[in-house]
Amino acid sequence: MQQTPDSGSKRDFLRYWLFGGVFAFLGTIFYPILAYLKPPKVTGVEVKNVDLGKTEKFAKNSGTNFRFGDQPGLLIRMKSGDFRAFNATCTHLQCTVQYKPDEGVIWCACHNGRYDLNGKNISGPPPRPLTPLKVLIQHDDVLVLKS
Repeated sequence: MQQTPDSGSKRDFLRYWLFGGVFAFLGTIFYPILAYLKPPKVTGVEVKNVDLGKTEKFAKNSGTNFRFGDQPGLLIRMKSGDFRAFNATCTHLQCTVQYKPDEGVIWCACHNGRYDLNGKNISGPPPRPLTPLKVLIQHDDVLVLKS
């Protein structure tokens, strides 16, 4: 049986449509899955200051963790009554640090990193000091601002 010249082109045309349909079908299945697995871009809200409440709320020689926008913060009230604040993200692996009043240090539980009360790294793996934040007392309210 002899093929007509346009029968091959009909087969090619149907083959392209078939493979095109398969690729389109696979695309409709895999695109939503890949879009779900890719995390969305999150734009952080720019926070300039945080009001943490009245000064009497914070005992002397204590530390309080708080949120500064999308970052953790640490407010320390010294034995003298002065306040200090830091970004509470450890500079080693971004764990949240806390104040240990019995030792008088800022401590990271992940790898036992320690900072002094000025935010300077004194032991463990943290490579850099903590980022300080500015504390302002207005009418007995504790405000924490970016430095």
